[in-house]
Amino acid sequence: MIKDHGKNYNDLEKLMKQLNSEIPSEMAGFNNLHKAVLSEGALSVKTKELIALGIAVTAKCDVCIAYHVKNSLNAGANSSEILETIGVAILMGGNPSMIYGCEALEALNQFIVLEKNGS
Repeated sequence: MIKDHGKNYNDLEKLMKQLNSEIPSEMAGFNNLHKAVLSEGALSVKTKELIALGIAVTAKCDVCIAYHVKNSLNAGANSSEILETIGVAILMGGNPSMIYGCEALEALNQFIVLEKNGS
């Protein structure tokens, strides 16, 4: 089950940049929505990223999991907060979410190692 979540994250970033070039008006709409939703408001950016992570786990989206684990860490979430988010996703999504919760844990472990190594 081991995946390279750092590579998944970087590949997604590159492909999103390519989509920005190929379909600029569509991506502008998405990017505006992304910026509006993931800005500070009644909920912090960290809280919003954790919500997105929980949804990614229940939606069974591998790359979304890597993306939102990394962005949750970047927004200041700690391992305990991410693990609790995984727990809520498992509660709401049952056994399939437990499997993808394991993927989120794997991503968290990989990103923590990358952070420690300065990558």
